[in-house]
Amino acid sequence: MQAAQSAPAPVINSDFETFLKMLTTQLKNQDPLNPIESSDFAVQLATFSSVEQQVMTNDLLTGLSGQMGQMGMAQLATWVGMEARAPMPAPFDGFPVSVYPTVSPTADAARIVIRNAQGSVVESLPLSLDQQMFEWTGRDAAGQFFPSGLYGFEVENYNNGDLTGTTTAEVYHRIEEARTRCRPHHSCDGGGGQYRCRAGQGIAQLRLP
Repeated sequence: MQAAQSAPAPVINSDFETFLKMLTTQLKNQDPLNPIESSDFAVQLATFSSVEQQVMTNDLLTGLSGQMGQMGMAQLATWVGMEARAPMPAPFDGFPVSVYPTVSPTADAARIVIRNAQGSVVESLPLSLDQQMFEWTGRDAAGQFFPSGLYGFEVENYNNGDLTGTTTAEVYHRIEEARTRCRPHHSCDGGGGQYRCRAGQGIAQLRLP
C-alpha cells in the first residue's frame, strides 16, 4: 500500500511565497543610484501585509469549517434511536398507523387517500377540517387487513366540490442512521426501506420511542 501523498499547498500560499521571492529579488537588484522610492516601497509593504492577512483568514476559515462539520455530526448522532415525524410512507404490519394530516385553511372539505407501494389507491376516507391525528387501522370495508407493506397517506383539499390541492401527511419513523454530505441528512428505517430527509427540512417533530 503506497503512502498517502501530502496535500498540495493552497494557491494563495503559493502566491504568497512567490510575492516574497519577487520582493527580495527586487531589493537585491535595485539600482544603487536610483533606489526604489519610499512611496513605492510602502505600497509593496502594504500589499505584503494584505496577502499575509488573506493567508491567515483562509487558514482560519478552513479550521472553522472543519469544526462546524464535526459539531453537525455530533448533533446528528443524538438523533439516532429517536423517531422523526415527516411526510413519508409508513410500514403497515397489522398494527394501526398514526397519521398527522394538514388540511388547507381554505378547504371546506378534505379526504385522506391511502396508497400502497405500487401507488394504487386502496382506501379514501373523509377527514374533518380540524383533525390533527388520524389512526389508520389497515382494514378494508369488510374488516379484512390489507397486506403488510408500505403505504402512503395523502390529504386531498376541496373547495366547493373542486380539488384544490394535495399534500402528503406526516408519520413517525425511527432514525437508524445519521450522515453528513453536502448538508446533514438523516435516514429512517421504514421496515423495508430507508427514507432520507434533510435535517431540519420536512421534519415536524422528534420524539423518543
